[in-house]
Amino acid sequence: MRYHTISAAASLVVVPAFGHHSDAALDMDTVLTLEGTVTEFSLRNPHAYFVVVATDENGQQREWTVQMASMITLARRGWTRDSLQVGDQVTVNLRPARDGRPYGLMADVAKDGQVLGTRVPSETQPGYQATAAAPRATSVEGRWLVDRSSQPEDYPGGLDQLMLRDLNLTAKGGQGLADWSQASEENPELNCITKPTPAMLVYTDLYPIEITANGDNTLTIRSQYFDQVRTVYMDGRQHPDPSVLMHEGHSVGHYEADTLVIDTRNFARHRSPYQNGIPSGPQKHVVERYRLIDDGARMEIEFVLEDPEYISGSMTHKRELLYRPTTDMSPFNCDLESTRRFLPSNLQGR
Repeated sequence: MRYHTISAAASLVVVPAFGHHSDAALDMDTVLTLEGTVTEFSLRNPHAYFVVVATDENGQQREWTVQMASMITLARRGWTRDSLQVGDQVTVNLRPARDGRPYGLMADVAKDGQVLGTRVPSETQPGYQATAAAPRATSVEGRWLVDRSSQPEDYPGGLDQLMLRDLNLTAKGGQGLADWSQASEENPELNCITKPTPAMLVYTDLYPIEITANGDNTLTIRSQYFDQVRTVYMDGRQHPDPSVLMHEGHSVGHYEADTLVIDTRNFARHRSPYQNGIPSGPQKHVVERYRLIDDGARMEIEFVLEDPEYISGSMTHKRELLYRPTTDMSPFNCDLESTRRFLPSNLQGR
């Protein structure tokens, strides 16, 4: 059993391990290869973990904690609770923590010479084209997942990277970003608290949304990610007084021809709604537009985000979603221990 370090560019097989933490605490330019024995495997949300004991170049054994994607994302790639067992001999490529502790983000893991969990749904890959047999919606209701082919070549990745690229910050926004620490109790996700819209739309990279029309002139929009649920009032009401603040904001909707328009205001303050430490406040305003295209096989969505306290000007983002009425929407059930496990051990129990 051994381990050695190679450059990230030299790794041959890399299976993306998407997560809800940014990469700031990880050395994403280095891949550390471990060969060792599995002593724990925990398949949970928002992250699965396994522990491997490996022997270093000095003959000393070290116990490495390896962070993976969520249980839901891994299941879509073919993982099960039996994929790893205590006692398995594995080879792991991981991106190590910058602080030197034996912790890293999995790039891939192989057992018996086979890389695990490489199955990737075709509809989530660039270049996917809906066939004539593809399911088609007659309204915005239903389950929807991103069409990767709708993303430009320079799409930077997850929510945190997109927002860092496309948001122009005020001085206050820049200071909030500079002061951010994921290891602080300011981090809402340490307590399984969701990130309000437009986060759920960006997370359609990995997790579907479901739109349901109710009998009381409301729509419900649910994201599988963190079991986030929003209510959209379609009865013509106005937003409440600006002093009335809500975590998910207050959403009112109407149709403009064939386009559903949702206006959301009255957001409560949130320390890190974009996953990277840029805050948001009660001046935040989001307008979303949803329109069926391709005869209902796809839906075009767009949001415009403003928050003059932290953002200069506005941000507009557009993407297409695929209609996937049978895609899994099982509960996320965020696990408090799992969401805190990336912290150094002296902070996990705080």
